Amino acid sequence: MKALINFFHEATLRICGSLEIEEVADNCLTYLQNYLPLDGISMHYYDQQNRMLLLLATASKIPLNLGQTAIPISEAGHQSFKDTKGSVVIYNNPEEDPVPLKIWETLGCLNKSSLVLFVTFKGTRLGQIDFFCQGRNRYTAEHANLIRQLHNPFSIAMANCLQYREIVNIKRLLTNDNRYLRDELHRVSSDVIVGARGGLKAVMEAVDQVAPLTSQVLLLGETGVGKEIIANAIHYASPRKDGPLIKINCGAIPDGLIDSELFGHEKGAFTGALSQKLGHFERAHQGTIFLDEVGDLPAQAQIRLLRVLQDKEIERVGGTTHIKVDVRVIAATNKNLEELVRKHRFREDLWFRLNVFPILIPPLRERKSDIPYFLHHFIMKKSRELNIVKPPILASGTIEKLMAYDWPGNVRELENIVERALIRMRTANPEKPLVFDDLPNIRSVSARSEGNGSLREPEGSQYLLDNRMRRHIESMLKKANGKVQGPGGAAALLGIKPNTLRHRMRTLGIPFGRSARGGRGT
Repeated sequence: MKALINFFHEATLRICGSLEIEEVADNCLTYLQNYLPLDGISMHYYDQQNRMLLLLATASKIPLNLGQTAIPISEAGHQSFKDTKGSVVIYNNPEEDPVPLKIWETLGCLNKSSLVLFVTFKGTRLGQIDFFCQGRNRYTAEHANLIRQLHNPFSIAMANCLQYREIVNIKRLLTNDNRYLRDELHRVSSDVIVGARGGLKAVMEAVDQVAPLTSQVLLLGETGVGKEIIANAIHYASPRKDGPLIKINCGAIPDGLIDSELFGHEKGAFTGALSQKLGHFERAHQGTIFLDEVGDLPAQAQIRLLRVLQDKEIERVGGTTHIKVDVRVIAATNKNLEELVRKHRFREDLWFRLNVFPILIPPLRERKSDIPYFLHHFIMKKSRELNIVKPPILASGTIEKLMAYDWPGNVRELENIVERALIRMRTANPEKPLVFDDLPNIRSVSARSEGNGSLREPEGSQYLLDNRMRRHIESMLKKANGKVQGPGGAAALLGIKPNTLRHRMRTLGIPFGRSARGGRGT
């Protein structure tokens, strides 16, 4: 009895020691040949729907014909398979039954004896395992009883193998689907960078410089200029393009959840944490994470983010284990982080870490030459989305009208206005030229500055704020005789750094240096 228990234990270790069924067959052949005549083991899955035996694995000391892994079963063979009683059957002469005869004809070995173990799992017959050796009449009832002890381990092993193969196949399909979707996203992201050779030429040159590297990138620009599209371009032009691109709007996550969302949490870390959760940084491993509106991060999350950038590791909320992550960070903001640092609302050390390679994306009013291209792109895109078969033509003077507007909402505002006009046209007269009658106060900056200089804009609008700032800076420049930096310069009069002033002047379209005077820079 002790010897039988030891045999069962050792055999089970080899049967259930791997999910790779080929490895199981090899291990079992090496072990079981010490207990019965054995030249090989073949494992077959029974495909009842198609009435075929599918060869899963074989381990053999004698040559076999393994060119055909699917063996059709006749009606007689199918019936014999169903009528077979018991878990182990001795076939000392293959010709005695149509199923083993067909198998061994296919494998090219008829001068043999075999023990066939019929494996079942939860009442369903999965297939059979053949233990075979050369020669006739080699197996006895004692050998059959020994193999019968292994019915349950072999049944579990085959069931696990089939499920494992299904999971591997699904994973492969998902990988292929993800690769296809990434390629599509790459193609789409490349297509929508309108102005790459125009107003965004300098931006795209910066993208080409930094994309092949692992450096952090900080995208600066007003709301609606297309920071997410530039982040896409950087990721898909980088060596990480086959890894994940995880996008997070830091301003859209409540302060109490930001740590959990970014870095994950352990089960029981707080009320409602019913299971472990991976954070966005773990999901972005070997890829890129895009932190939009990074200036809105609360203080505690800033500390954790700084640690990720410094040490390349995170710690889940409620956890004690340090988890290494390989992530490239692309951050974006429409805020002046320098100003936030001075006001102690953003960590200076974090700003230095993020500001490795800043890219300033100019607003639409500074690249109005791109407006006709954006207009064509959005008309075609929105026409497809709205099922407009024939895209409309533009009314006379439309381009000039749009070029005269300052676009405080930038590209996003232009896209919304195009969609709104197409919706109205679709429900009115689709044959009429496309017009944009709902733009607020469509007049150029120069036209607004004529007369008394006052603006009739809604209180608190972005344009009103920019216009007042523009006029104030221009008055300081006039007072400083065009001088930006140094004693008596506009920066000193305004109480800000010269670089900050130049950044704001670029943003507001105020010329300075050579562009303003045609001579030496300031």
